[in-house]
Amino acid sequence: MRPPIEPDTPRLRLRVWQPRHLAPFAALNADPLVMRYFPATQTEAQTRDSVALWSAQFAEQGWSNWAVERRDSGEFIGFIGLTVPRRTLPCSPCVEVGWRLARQHWGQGLATEGARAALAVAFGALGLAQVVSYTALVNRPSRAVMERLGMHDTGQDFDHPALPEGHALRRHCLYLITREAWLQAGGVPAPRQTPYHGPPSPAM
Repeated sequence: MRPPIEPDTPRLRLRVWQPRHLAPFAALNADPLVMRYFPATQTEAQTRDSVALWSAQFAEQGWSNWAVERRDSGEFIGFIGLTVPRRTLPCSPCVEVGWRLARQHWGQGLATEGARAALAVAFGALGLAQVVSYTALVNRPSRAVMERLGMHDTGQDFDHPALPEGHALRRHCLYLITREAWLQAGGVPAPRQTPYHGPPSPAM
């Protein structure tokens, strides 16, 4: 058991998952527009499974995908966080920064703001040398967030192993940022809170 890392930003709180987050998260995952760059929407049971997995990771290592709340209203808006991909990818083993926000909170820079806080944890508290992010080639909104974070397209496009041949979303791009590049761009690492010795096996 390790104490969870729960960063704040000017507009957001990144928190460990609570029961109050489940219903709005399930609604978000059932929204076809939110999930248009994923293979399908998710059921309430799938949402609960995801939250259970992330909650277990928080208990074990102190970090995972955070539930995100607005500081001005306390409203749950989605997740932002750091995870180890469970499938073998070109970057494996690696740590990914990712996000998914309810549509009414798009276009306000919140994904970028929260992901910057996640990178501060990655390069500070966790001491990582690099972080990746990936998405379907056609997902320009997420790619724009990656670029605003200072990540660069590695050119290592790949077929996502969870999607069948011929699927419109199968081809993915891979973005990356190193700790050195992040610091040079003015990033400030979060204080070390949890020793980290590298990602576990991708099969975990």
